Amino acid sequence: MAKIRLTKNELKKQKDALKRYRLYLPTLLLKKQQLQAELLKTHHAMEEIKRKRAFLKAETLEWVDVFAEETGIENLIKIDQIVTTAGNIAGIDIPVFDKVSFVEEEYDLGKTALWVDYGIDEMKQVVTLNAKMETLKQQEVLIREELRITTQRVNLFEKVMIPEACENIRKIQIYLGDMQTAAVVTGKIAKDKILKKEQSLG
Repeated sequence: MAKIRLTKNELKKQKDALKRYRLYLPTLLLKKQQLQAELLKTHHAMEEIKRKRAFLKAETLEWVDVFAEETGIENLIKIDQIVTTAGNIAGIDIPVFDKVSFVEEEYDLGKTALWVDYGIDEMKQVVTLNAKMETLKQQEVLIREELRITTQRVNLFEKVMIPEACENIRKIQIYLGDMQTAAVVTGKIAKDKILKKEQSLG
């Protein structure tokens, strides 16, 4: 703890600082709550994607044997780009999934197996779910880091800065109170001495 000056100016400075800390702490606590809520939301969204992927996988297993046929389906569709937008959560920038755009090759419906359309649609869904999951993972990392920093700040205010300011104020007030008492006592002693001197002269 830094040494403090036991003066009225320092007392005012410490009281102002305490007021600022107490004003800022609720904002930090609110931010912490928002980040915790967003982290929970992100986890729920990730769980939902896992469920959808599991459902899709189970659905695909019913007809996956047809993939043994030589169709070249992997040449019919390619990822063009994964598009994300900029979002903001409690003051931090995060990527938000928008869409996956695909490049599809045209194919002869008469010469291609009937399940290819379904296969392409399934592949699109899987790729889209994977892209969403990756974006959510990036969000989670950013939110978790901001939550760590915010929690540290909350602890600093609650456990260090506010108690320190309160203790400093207490010390200064005791010291100034003692000084005032001493000044009053000294004043009385001086007054008594003057009176006694006057009486002895009179």
